[in-house]
Amino acid sequence: MREGRIIKVSGPLVVAEGMEEARMFDVVRVSEKRLIGEIIEIRGDRAWIQVYEETSGIGPGEPVFLTGEPLSVELGPGLIESIFDGVQRPLDKVREIAGDFITRGIEVPGLDREKRWGFKPTVKRGDRVVEGDIIGEVQETTLITHRIMIPPGVNGVIDKIEEGEFTVEDVVAVVKTDSGEFKEIRMMQRWPVRQPRPYKRKLSPTIPLTTGQRITDTLFPVAKGGTAAIPGPFGSGKTVFLHQLAKWADAQVVIYVGCGERGNEMTDVLMEFPELEDPRTGEPLMKRTVLIANTSNMPVAAREASVYTGITIAEYFRDMGYSVALMADSTSRWAEAMREISGRLEEMPGEEGYPAYLGTRIAEFYERAGRVICLGSDDREGALSVIGAVSPPGGDLSDPVVQATLRVVKVFWSLDAELAYQRHFPAINWLRSYSLYLDNLDDYYKERLGEEWIEMRNLAMWLLEREAELMEIVRLVGLESLSPENRLIMEAARSVREDYLHQNAFHEIDTYTSLEKQFKMLDLVLTYYKKGQECLKKGVPIDKIVNLEIREDIAKAKFIPEDQLERIDEMKRRLIEAMDALSP
Repeated sequence: MREGRIIKVSGPLVVAEGMEEARMFDVVRVSEKRLIGEIIEIRGDRAWIQVYEETSGIGPGEPVFLTGEPLSVELGPGLIESIFDGVQRPLDKVREIAGDFITRGIEVPGLDREKRWGFKPTVKRGDRVVEGDIIGEVQETTLITHRIMIPPGVNGVIDKIEEGEFTVEDVVAVVKTDSGEFKEIRMMQRWPVRQPRPYKRKLSPTIPLTTGQRITDTLFPVAKGGTAAIPGPFGSGKTVFLHQLAKWADAQVVIYVGCGERGNEMTDVLMEFPELEDPRTGEPLMKRTVLIANTSNMPVAAREASVYTGITIAEYFRDMGYSVALMADSTSRWAEAMREISGRLEEMPGEEGYPAYLGTRIAEFYERAGRVICLGSDDREGALSVIGAVSPPGGDLSDPVVQATLRVVKVFWSLDAELAYQRHFPAINWLRSYSLYLDNLDDYYKERLGEEWIEMRNLAMWLLEREAELMEIVRLVGLESLSPENRLIMEAARSVREDYLHQNAFHEIDTYTSLEKQFKMLDLVLTYYKKGQECLKKGVPIDKIVNLEIREDIAKAKFIPEDQLERIDEMKRRLIEAMDALSP
């Protein structure tokens, strides 16, 4: 094996000489301990290597072994239900070998080489195939059928294919390519993590990724194949909200990347997810989830690897035709890792010490999202939605990482410490958040919920904005000084906030709300406002409208089960009767 020599060690950065044959982003093994590293800069025969493991005890003169390969992930059956570290080492296998702590330099393949999977061909000998075509299926879990695809760059005729039980390394088919070569197809592919997987073309984001969270689905929806950012200070509920999205989002496969977050938060995910029930099937949620755990006490540089590993696995499932949701918690920790490595490379710093290429790296990551027509002759559609949490110091939204993220993503869910202190969850500030997908998704909502949904959503948003303006007056001169019309606006806006937007993630019914239930709930709240306006015109005193007993029922609508939505219709009928009965 070709090797160089270490001449300098500076934390996670190692400089080696004698690296004439090295290439950018190749993987190397550092020292006799064989720590995994990646070349990030080359000058002459010297290479600068970011090491994804602890470098203490390593010094000049030790060898660096070249592998000649870029940092890649193994893609094939066995990914679902797995828990990997940032460089795709399965943590359960690492524990079997090394105990409770990851030993430095430990080498474990990403996919199990012993396990045999039942392979069922979907093509036969003599069939013509092109890159991306599905040639067979493996029932990976009860929820996910793993589709074995022809790797990119291979086109030809099936020369041999067989059904049976195989390991991921066994040859399941042979393709005679157009150039006359015979190409062996295995169930496992390797793919460089920094290179986006190819597809035929991108589609417009016209279908919402429904999440069951009322504030996001109603006011700030994200599209399938879309991008969203959740910035917020410590304690504002980022992680719980990401868990909610992972549980309830309308995606078939979930990739959860814990990137530099605290160990106890990742532990919550690891403990919770295997016990959580998939709401659509009743099976454990883990049967459609891949977890990548890279906590804050793991080596800093590995955060970068974990982000790229996660998105490459997500692209692979997208290529099968699945809708995939990737949650990254949090991209700020990845940016901090970039800042540390950049500082050790002695590069010219940008804003707040972050590297000048921070925005480019973040953009490259989010640009890998999208709803696409996958490679293959069947024009199947796949979607990869990326949702990243950002943890700005003290919730400061002018932080360079937040600003670089906002330039790329189309949905901004701004978490607010003040709302969190008021115990209003999800603590998404409706005045600072936005979604640039609204116009694209309007046709879908009109078809599913009717034309009036758009008007209802706009009216709810107008009430909230008007309430914020009126609050300034209320603080100065009190609520009583407002006109009856404005007092009604304040009451209706409070109902939108407390009865509609406030949602309890830990309540078995309130944790998820279908679009149909959202429509009925919002209609109930807005009916109160519209009927209230009619009553005011008839001369009914505002106090009578405010103190209606049936208003307590509006607050209970969120606890009505999905299979009893007719009870909300009954509530609306009683509300209209009660308000029609009011007299001046």
